[in-house]
Amino acid sequence: MRNVLGLFLLTVSSCIAQTQQRVPPIPTTERQALGFIHNPELFPEENMDFPLAAGMFAPTWQSIDEKYPGQPDWWREGKLGIFIHWGPQAAGESGDWYARRLYEEGTEPYQNHLKRFGHPSEFGYKEVLHQWNPTDWNPAALVQAYKDAGFRYALVVGVHHDNYDLWNSQYHPWNSVRVGPKKDFLALWKKELQKQGLRFGVAFHHEYTWWWWQDAFGADKNGPKAGVPYDGSLTLADGKGKWWEGLDPRRLYGIPIRYDSLVHEGKPFTIPTIAFGNQGIFGNHLTYARWYATQWALRIQDVIDHYDPDFIYTDGNSTQPFSGYKSGSGYRSDAGARIVADFYNKGSRGKKLDKLSIVKFIPTNRGAGRTFEGSYPPGIKTDQPWMADMAVGDWFYQPDFYYDAGMVIRALLEYVSRDGNLTLCVSLTPSGGMDAGSARMLKAIGAWMRINGEGIYGSHAWKEYGEGEWVKDPKNPDKPAKLRNLPGGKLGKRHAEFPFSTKDFRFTRGKDGSIYAYGMTVPKSGEVLTIQSLGKKAGLLKQPIRSVQLLGSTQKLRWVQTEASLQITYPKGLSLEHVVGFRIR
Repeated sequence: MRNVLGLFLLTVSSCIAQTQQRVPPIPTTERQALGFIHNPELFPEENMDFPLAAGMFAPTWQSIDEKYPGQPDWWREGKLGIFIHWGPQAAGESGDWYARRLYEEGTEPYQNHLKRFGHPSEFGYKEVLHQWNPTDWNPAALVQAYKDAGFRYALVVGVHHDNYDLWNSQYHPWNSVRVGPKKDFLALWKKELQKQGLRFGVAFHHEYTWWWWQDAFGADKNGPKAGVPYDGSLTLADGKGKWWEGLDPRRLYGIPIRYDSLVHEGKPFTIPTIAFGNQGIFGNHLTYARWYATQWALRIQDVIDHYDPDFIYTDGNSTQPFSGYKSGSGYRSDAGARIVADFYNKGSRGKKLDKLSIVKFIPTNRGAGRTFEGSYPPGIKTDQPWMADMAVGDWFYQPDFYYDAGMVIRALLEYVSRDGNLTLCVSLTPSGGMDAGSARMLKAIGAWMRINGEGIYGSHAWKEYGEGEWVKDPKNPDKPAKLRNLPGGKLGKRHAEFPFSTKDFRFTRGKDGSIYAYGMTVPKSGEVLTIQSLGKKAGLLKQPIRSVQLLGSTQKLRWVQTEASLQITYPKGLSLEHVVGFRIR
C-alpha cells in the first residue's frame, strides 16, 4: 500500500513539474500608474505566434469563411443540446459570476459568501476551489438523463471566467486535477457522452479573465474589515507552509490593472464594468496582454490535442476574442481566428472536416457559428451555423429557479423555426447533482420530444418561421410590426406564463420534406385552428395539401384547405401537453 501511495505522489509531483515547465513565467508588467486607455480603432491588430497546425486554413476570418465545407450533418441533426455550464462557482448558490461578485461588498453573492465561507480577505475564491468536492456528481446518470430528455449533443464548460481549468491542464496549474476534487472532468464527461452517443463540445470563457478579477484586489469600504485586502493581493511567497504553496495567485486572479478614464471621455470607471459598453486597449499592459492571449490559446489547444472535441465555443460579447471592444477590451489580436484555423487544420488531417467552431457574436461567417444568448435573429437565418445559448434560471445554480417544460419547448421552436439550434443550460447543484425540479422538467421535455421530435431533429426552416399576432414596439412605433415571440432572457416564470393563443404557430421542414406546424398552446376539444400561411392564396405551397396528421394521435383529423387558410378541427379525448404538432404533406 505504501508503494502504491508513493507511486501516486511521485506521479502527481511529476505532472505538476511538467505543467510548471510548460507555462512561461508571467512577464514583468509595465508600470501600474494610472493612465489612459487607447482607442482600439487606432491600435493595429497584432499577429500572434503560438503554434498553428499546417493545413488549408490560414489564421484569418476570410480564409475560414471561404474554405469551410459547411456545417456538419450531426449539427443539423442535433438541434437540441445541453449546455453543461457547471463548476466550482455553483458552490456559492448565487447564480452567474459568483466568483467575482463575492468580492463586491454588499451584493447578494458577497452576503451569501460571508454566511457560507467567511470574509473574502480570509476565505477567497481560491479557498472555494480547494474545498469544492462534488460528491453527488455521476456523469453516467446525468448523461442518461440528458439523452432521455432528447438532447443530442453536450457543450461542457472547460474553463469559465474564474480561470479554473476543469481538465488536466498542461498550461495552467489552477486546474481540477491539482486543486480541489482531483478529477479530470472533461475526460470523464467525454467518456460518458461518447458511450451514450452524444456529440462533445467544450466551452472556453477565459478570454477576459485577465481583467475580470479586478475586484479581488480590493477591500471592504465599510465595517470591521474595512481596508483589509481581499485574497487577490496575496503573492506566491505568501503561500509558504499553506495548502497552496507553489501556486501563484496571479495565475488565478491575474494582476491589478488600474486606469483613470475612458478614451476621449475623461470619466472614471472600473475595469470590471468594461464589458458592458466600454472599450479600449490597456496601453500600460501590452506585454502582459500578449502573454495572456498566448496562454488563452495554448489552453484551448491543449483540449483540442488531448480531448478531440467535436466543436468548440469561445465566450464573449464582442465580435471576436481580443477585439479591443467590450469583453474583448484590453488587447487586439488575431488569436481567435488563429485558434479556429488550428482546430480546423487538425480536424482535416486525412479526412473530411466534421468539426464546428462557435465564436459567440461573430458577424456572418460560414466557418464560424454564432450565438443568440436569450435573443432571436429577426427572421430565418441560413448564412452560417448558429445556436441560442439559453439558461433556465441562471448560468450557475441558485435554489429558487422556476422550472417548466413548456417554456423550454416553446423556446426550442422559436429557434428551430428560424433554422438554429438551442443549447440549454440546466444548472447542476454545487455537489454535482440535479435538483428535483430540473429532473421533472427534463423528463417532461423528453416525453414531448419522443412524440414531436420528427419535426425537430434534422429539420430546416420553412419559408415562414411562424404566424400569429403581429405587434408594434411601443418604444419604436415607427418600426414595422413583428410577430409576437416568447420573451428573451433567461427562462423563468414570465416565459412559462407567456400567453400564447391557438393562433400562434411555428413551422419547420422535416427531413422527408413534410411541413410541421406547431401550435404554441394546446387547443380545446373541437376548436377549429386556422393557419393562414398554408392557405392556397398564400402561394407558399407548390401543390395542394394531401394529408394532415396530429403527432401523438392516431385519430383521423377533420381538415380543409381553403383559399384563405388550412383549417383543422382539434379532436376530442386527447391529453397532449404544452405544444401540439401537425405533420402536413
